[in-house]
Amino acid sequence: ETISLLTDLRSSLGGSDCIKANAKSCGECIQAGPNCGWCKKTDFLQEGEPTSARCDDLAALKSKGCPMEDIENPRGSKQVLENREVTNRKKGAAEKLKPEAITQIQPQKLSLHLRVGEPQTFSLKFKRAEDYPIDLYYLMDLSYSMKDDLENVKSLGTALMLEMEKITSDFRIGFGSFVEKTVMPYISTTPAKLRNPCTGDQNCTSPFSYKNVLSLTSEGNKFNELVGKQHISGNLDSPEGGFDAIMQVAVCGEQIGWRNVTRLLVFSTDAGFHFAGDGKLGGIVLPNDGKCHLENNVYTMSHYYDYPSIAHLVQKLSENNIQTIFAVTEEFQAVYKELKNLIPKSAVGTLSSNSSNVIQLIIDAYNSLSSEVILENTKLPKGVTISYKSFCKNGVNDTQEDGRKCSNISIGDEVRFEINITANECPKKEQNETIKIKPLGFTEEVEINLQFICECQCQSEGEPNSPACHAGNGTFECGACRCNEGRIGRLCECSTDEVNSEDMDAYCRRENSTEICSNNGECICGQCVCKKRENTNEVYSGKYCECDNFNCDRSNGLICGGNGICKCRVCECFPNFTGSACDCSLDTTPCMASNGQICNGRGTCECGTCNCTDPKFQGPTCEMCQTCLGVCAEHKDCVQCRAFDKGEKKETCSQECMHFNMTRVESRDKLPQPGQPDPLSHCKEKDVDDCWFYFTYSVNSNGEANVHVVETPECPSGPDIIPIVAGVVAGIVLIGLALLLIWKLLMIIHDRREFAKFEKEKMNAKWDTGENPIYKSAVTTVVNPKYEGK
Repeated sequence: ETISLLTDLRSSLGGSDCIKANAKSCGECIQAGPNCGWCKKTDFLQEGEPTSARCDDLAALKSKGCPMEDIENPRGSKQVLENREVTNRKKGAAEKLKPEAITQIQPQKLSLHLRVGEPQTFSLKFKRAEDYPIDLYYLMDLSYSMKDDLENVKSLGTALMLEMEKITSDFRIGFGSFVEKTVMPYISTTPAKLRNPCTGDQNCTSPFSYKNVLSLTSEGNKFNELVGKQHISGNLDSPEGGFDAIMQVAVCGEQIGWRNVTRLLVFSTDAGFHFAGDGKLGGIVLPNDGKCHLENNVYTMSHYYDYPSIAHLVQKLSENNIQTIFAVTEEFQAVYKELKNLIPKSAVGTLSSNSSNVIQLIIDAYNSLSSEVILENTKLPKGVTISYKSFCKNGVNDTQEDGRKCSNISIGDEVRFEINITANECPKKEQNETIKIKPLGFTEEVEINLQFICECQCQSEGEPNSPACHAGNGTFECGACRCNEGRIGRLCECSTDEVNSEDMDAYCRRENSTEICSNNGECICGQCVCKKRENTNEVYSGKYCECDNFNCDRSNGLICGGNGICKCRVCECFPNFTGSACDCSLDTTPCMASNGQICNGRGTCECGTCNCTDPKFQGPTCEMCQTCLGVCAEHKDCVQCRAFDKGEKKETCSQECMHFNMTRVESRDKLPQPGQPDPLSHCKEKDVDDCWFYFTYSVNSNGEANVHVVETPECPSGPDIIPIVAGVVAGIVLIGLALLLIWKLLMIIHDRREFAKFEKEKMNAKWDTGENPIYKSAVTTVVNPKYEGK
């Protein structure tokens, strides 16, 4: 029962999509999502539940009581129909296989059964076969600027044959040429210029749009012979009509002679190109039709159809598995490299001014093209998506668009792709679809037949016009009625005309109530069908939709406190919980006090919390008492009187202090230590003589109190008088000396400052220091004026 209640608390992530689909049948249900199932058990629905309640996620259906064998949940599958191994052989081996006998991609055909939202994955293997046949068609610009190039191309056949023998033993070559549309302003249409478009005495051939000179052949000499007979031509404008020629080469497979092998188109030019829209210059407005118009190996509709667009060319080249090599001069490299980015499986090589390097260019471009494999799929049916993951050489893996391709593949290398196909909806007509996946530039492909699972198995076993559906008004299938047109109700018991009848509404009202279906549903055919809420986990139920599972009492913001299930607005609590909101726990563990008693024996445990009956005690387990003496203080006097025969209870010791057994021990180490089964308190108290004494107090399982006391108290010793007196006297003397020294130091500093001030004043004195003005000498000196010193 507990498991059932817990599974009812599932999150909205699981069943919301299934319930919101409002499925009326099993087929609609399984299309709602890959996790949706349909319960076909006949008595599965409760009162007030609509038929769509049969559709839910699998865990929810199981929790509601639907057996697994009654849950319809068809799954997708895959089946490989054709799976030939990729070819393994060496060049030059005795075995000579036809092109159609060589296999480079595996598997070749498979069938997928797709259920909406459930992907199907399969692996695709690709391996480049050695000595694979090659068809090469050389398409050359024969405008006048290519005159010197033509001379070098005339011997291309046999030379290229010799080089290609190193790659394949089965090689064919063809040749075609192009100039321009034969209308103004691309060429001059004067009669003389139509005969010879070149100036002076140059002998040029008449201009043409495209000419197939040589269909694909294995005779290199024939190539040289026919190309040697070709003459240069000319036109007026710089861009050429090469796109017309490429289109005809791609779509005229019979005339060109393409086989189902590697197809290479070498496009050689020294100029730009015209594309869709340029035909307006010559009055040509009809879009290119992408069809073959060769008569006697000449394109006859160049004056009628416009040039093809780049996208149109991409489509036709891809359809016909043609890989393009643009051999262009240095001047137009930038233009054709941009074109290469738009055309899958194409390459650009730099052509010398006289085409002398064309053979090496073709070899290099072929190696570049064949070293890369790119997968492409045909148009997908509506609602079907595909994704790729590549497993290339050297552990290189990619997804998204890069998951379609692998690079640097050598002959004999094997690469793998993981392809994921998902149907997001069922096709309207429920028909099968076929898509194809192929490597670009290769004729081989994987054919995938898509079959959509849109109905349940039980629907094919349905009983049309069943008596179970109100006298044949519906088909009884998958445990429910699918009503005929114009009928409604769970059992198709009503017609649409009766839905709003007042008589029917009476069956949808509770006694003494005017509310139809308690305002929580609709009255359909006299039965309440409860409305759905935005949150699919919230459900109305009951005959009159009077019940729900979300209007129960709450605790901590949760319905039923998260400890129960809301059923018809009343909480059904899980075990160990009670109360209107299941917020009352019956678990007494939080009430257990440290002494092993519930609420310390001082209260009752209610909803996991102690309600203390003794007003002095508080706290979560009634162990806190602000006004109570502790164990030590309470027994202090009795231990003192019994152990040491002193204290306040010395006189009444025998009457008041005999309630415990006392044991004396020698030291504190001998006292009982924590870890014993009985609650134990260690005490340290002072006696009347200010001595510390130590004891322990414990109560055993029989309720007997035991006291262990250290027999010798620790008494403090009296003070030592002599050191105290000596210290005080020494302190006074030292303080006096210190004060005298400080006074003496201050006096010295003061005297020195006064002397310095006196010296400074003395130096600043300004009086005459020669003689005393009142002093008279006793000696008089008289000088004889007549004395001449002789």
